[in-house]
Amino acid sequence: MNSITKTISSLVAISLIPIIIVGCQGKTEEKVESKNILELDTVAVNAVKVEYRDITLSKTYTGSLEGEEQAYVVAKISERIIDIKVRVGDYVEKGRLVVELDKVGAASYYQAEAGYLNSKKDLERMQALYSEGAISQQMVDGTQTAFNIAKANYDASKSLVELTAPISGVVTEINGEAGDLAMPGGRIISIAKINRLKAVFNVGEQDIMSLIVNQPIEVFSELKPDLVMKGKVIRISKSADVESRTFEINGLITNSSDKWFKPGMFCRVRIILKNQKGSLAVPSNSIITTGNDRGVYIADNSKAYFRKVTLGIKDDTYTEILSGVNENEKVVTVGMNNLKDGIPINIVK
Repeated sequence: MNSITKTISSLVAISLIPIIIVGCQGKTEEKVESKNILELDTVAVNAVKVEYRDITLSKTYTGSLEGEEQAYVVAKISERIIDIKVRVGDYVEKGRLVVELDKVGAASYYQAEAGYLNSKKDLERMQALYSEGAISQQMVDGTQTAFNIAKANYDASKSLVELTAPISGVVTEINGEAGDLAMPGGRIISIAKINRLKAVFNVGEQDIMSLIVNQPIEVFSELKPDLVMKGKVIRISKSADVESRTFEINGLITNSSDKWFKPGMFCRVRIILKNQKGSLAVPSNSIITTGNDRGVYIADNSKAYFRKVTLGIKDDTYTEILSGVNENEKVVTVGMNNLKDGIPINIVK
């Protein structure tokens, strides 16, 4: 081979080197790209085992508070208020004068008072004469009867203008002030016993069958949620309200030592409706909806599979599963929304 031929062969060989290198690089890049695509198709998730747990179903209802025993001072006649002798928060004994109405307008009061005072004097005179033997017992008895009638009339007239506390308790509300016109049947003062309070709330027909008398309750206020008072159900309505289709429930609680809860306040009533022991359960956040199906993603052999489930009761964290999963299977709790059936997954802690 002459020198010219050798030179041409060398140039051809040199020119083929880039082609070989490019070809090798192409194959390497294809492998890297395929690897990257495979890694991108693998979804990182969290997963936990399906286990048996105790689940407590509780609900919280909105209600209002009333005194365990509550009564009202009510006007029986239409008359001007002269004086209200108590303030909100005062403790009053049963029978104490709390509201005075205008006696001048109630003419019958003064007539009854005069008749009572006259009959009282007559009775005292007759009793003195009888003690001296000047009159018979029959005359004393007649005077006594007249006195009793006059006193009854006076007491009835007095009760119309001097309104007293019907029970012992704390004044919780006053409607009106001196100078206002009291109307028959109008509530002027509310009085309640507040050592213990009634919580009045309503539940729907889906919950009523889960309630019984003496069932424990917890009562708190959104104004002071850390102050929780325990009590029990004392009355369950036998029929639903016609308009709301709900049942009225009465619970009884002991007030706090500082009597923080007051009649008329709104309250929240928490009550346990069901306590399920040893239920197969999954974290509630693992349950998703796909179309019309509720289910979870099961992690199995580094892949995720959608599984329809039948749900039971749930608490704040877990939901009971009636069918669809088995104990110790792993359900995906984070990353479910990025999954589809059969997709590769990587479980990370």
